Amino acid sequence: MKRLDPETLETDPRFPSGAWTGYFVQAGKHAMDLQLTFRQGVLTGEGRDRVGRFVIKGKYSTLDGKCYWTKRYLGQHDVFYQGYNEGKGIWGVWEIHSWWRGGFHIWPEGMANAEELRLEEEAEPPQVIHEDLETSEPLTPSLTLP
Repeated sequence: MKRLDPETLETDPRFPSGAWTGYFVQAGKHAMDLQLTFRQGVLTGEGRDRVGRFVIKGKYSTLDGKCYWTKRYLGQHDVFYQGYNEGKGIWGVWEIHSWWRGGFHIWPEGMANAEELRLEEEAEPPQVIHEDLETSEPLTPSLTLP
């Protein structure tokens, strides 16, 4: 794995680079483990869940806590995620081809009681944004997964 330059990593405590964990909801909760890098508004990473291995590419904002990304399963399909970080991890919605949707919650590993946390406010699910994400090209992973 590529070595990270700590001087360019995000310093906002809501977006620490490193190991994250959480779940997505689709007829029940399904665990996922991620290795994420937050740098200058760009989110990249890799991970694994019950579907398989994936890579992540997206964006985040320290101004409002909003973030969105594409989760690309290696050799399979893309899933679009959009969420918000209010200091309790990232909460939001995922979508596949406009007809499969669900929720998710991810948080940095080691966050105390993260699975029991609740959002401070509830709102209508955000409209999924697909801008600036390249999803139609074949995937050539640049990261090596275990």
